[in-house]
Amino acid sequence: MRLVEIFTGSTRAEMYLYVDKTEGLERVPENLRSQFGVLRSVMILLLTPNKKLARVSAQAVLDEITQQGYYLQLPPSPEFFAEQQIAAMIEAETQLQDGQTP
Repeated sequence: MRLVEIFTGSTRAEMYLYVDKTEGLERVPENLRSQFGVLRSVMILLLTPNKKLARVSAQAVLDEITQQGYYLQLPPSPEFFAEQQIAAMIEAETQLQDGQTP
């Protein structure tokens, strides 16, 4: 369990940097920080290994923070968005066939 602060930057949408709240950005290499442009904190959360995250396992985030001081979440690929859209369409069609409202 760890208190984690999540940052985003001004240069790339959907790119996030997760760090230990008490350490802040001190273990993040300057060349990586500079790729974010102006950093801003978007969230602070208590992260446990079982916490559900959208794109990655919480355990992977915790492991990376322990090992290197940060976790870098890159923007999803276009294929990721396409797969999400297809899955949502299949789910909606299934619900319509079952007489449910999507």
